[in-house]
Amino acid sequence: MVGTEAKSRLARRLGLFDAVMIVMGGIVGSGIFMNPYIVARQVHTPALILGAWAAGGLIALSGGFIWAELAARRPHLGGQYAYLRDAYHPSVAFLYGWTLLLVTQTGGMAAVAVTFARYFLEITRAPLADWLVAVLALAALTAINCLGVRSGSTTQNILMVLKIAAIAMLVVCGFAFISKPHPLAGPAFDPPPSWDLLRAMAAALTPIAFSYGGWQTSTFMTAELRDPRRDLTRGLIYGVTGVVVLYLAVNFVCLYALGPAGLAATTTPASAVMQAALGDRGAMLIAVAIAISTLGFLSQGMLTAPRVYYAMAEDGLFFRAAGWVPKSTRVPAAAIALQGAMAIAIALSGRYEQILSYVTSSDFVLFGATATCVFVFRRRDGRDAGYSVPGHPWTTAAFVAVCALIVAGTVYSSPKESFVGWMIAASGLPAYFYWRRSRRAQAAKGGRNG
Repeated sequence: MVGTEAKSRLARRLGLFDAVMIVMGGIVGSGIFMNPYIVARQVHTPALILGAWAAGGLIALSGGFIWAELAARRPHLGGQYAYLRDAYHPSVAFLYGWTLLLVTQTGGMAAVAVTFARYFLEITRAPLADWLVAVLALAALTAINCLGVRSGSTTQNILMVLKIAAIAMLVVCGFAFISKPHPLAGPAFDPPPSWDLLRAMAAALTPIAFSYGGWQTSTFMTAELRDPRRDLTRGLIYGVTGVVVLYLAVNFVCLYALGPAGLAATTTPASAVMQAALGDRGAMLIAVAIAISTLGFLSQGMLTAPRVYYAMAEDGLFFRAAGWVPKSTRVPAAAIALQGAMAIAIALSGRYEQILSYVTSSDFVLFGATATCVFVFRRRDGRDAGYSVPGHPWTTAAFVAVCALIVAGTVYSSPKESFVGWMIAASGLPAYFYWRRSRRAQAAKGGRNG
C-alpha cells in the first residue's frame, strides 16, 4: 500500500478549479457532437430524447455522488485503483490498472488521437499522414505532462475552457441563426407506452451512459490536489452537473434546428446544425470545435491515467521504473512516458477500434464494483467521512443495477467481444502473482540484510 512518503514525492499544486476542469475533461470528448443521432434513432419524440439524456445525467450525477464519498473516505494516490484495493483485494485493483493500461485508456486515447488527426488535416489541409499527426499530438502531450503537474493541468484547463466555448457557440448559433426551427411541443410518446418503448429507452441509454462516463479518472489525481477531501468531492459534483447542463443544451438545440426526424437522419448532427445556421463556415467551425475537444480529451487522459500505473509501482505490483519521479518536476515521468508510448503503438497498429470493442462489459463490471466500495467502507469505518451519498443505499444500489444491466446487455449483444474482454482482464492475473512474488522476495531479502 502506498505510504505517506511515496505520496509526498508528488507535488500538491492543484485546486478546486483544476478538479472541476479535470472532471469535465474526462467526460466531454467528441462524442457529444455526434452521439445525439444514435439516441434519436431509438426514441422519436423531443420529450423522450431529452428525457433519455436527462435520465443519463441523473445516473452520471449519482455516480459523481458515489465517487465523491469514496474520495472523502479514501483520499489516496490512484483514486479508483485505491478504492478497489482497500475495499476488496490488491488483485482486483491490479486488474483494473492492467485493463486501463492495455485497453481502456490506451485504446481510447489512440482512437481519439486518430480522430483529432483527421479533423486537424480537414481544417489545415496539411500534406501529412493522419498517423503522423496522431503520433505528434500524443508525443507533445507526453512531453508537456512530464514537465510538471502544473503544466499538464494548465494545458488541460485551457482546452476544457475552449471545449465549453465550442459547445456554447453551437448552442447560441443554433438558436440565433436557424431560420426555420422545429417545434419541440407534441406527443410525448411515439409509439405509445409499451414493452417495445422500454426496450427502445434501454437501447438509447447505453450510448448515453458512455457519453457521460469518465468522471472517475479525476480521482487518479488525489495525491496532487492541495485539499483532496474538499476539492475532489466538490469538483466531482460541480463537474458532472456542468456536463449534464452542456449535454442537455446540445440536444435541445439539435432538436430545435433539425427536429427528431432530421436528427435521426444525420450522423453528424452538430455539423448539420452549424451548416444550417452559418453554411459552410459553420461546418468548418464545428470541425475546429471537434478537433479541440479531441485534443482536450487526450490531454486529460495523459494527465490522469499514469498516476494509476505509478500507484501500482509504489505498491510493488508493476515495473519499478514506473515509480520514477524526478525531483525537479515531481511527476511520475516514467509512467507518463509509458502511457504515451503505449497509445502511440496502438494508434500506429490501427487496431484501436477493435480493441475498444472488447472491454465494455469488463469495464462496467469494475465500475459497478467500485460503487459497492461505499457499502464496504461504511460498514468497516463506522464513521462519517464528511460527505455522504444522498439517498444511500438506494441511489448507490440503483447505480450498481444500471451497471449490471449495461453489462448484461453488452454480453447479450456482443458475446464474442465480451469474452475476449474478460480474457484480456484475466491475463493480468499471472502478471499480478509474478509481481507479488517479486515484492515478497524483495521484502524477505531486505529483512535478512537488516
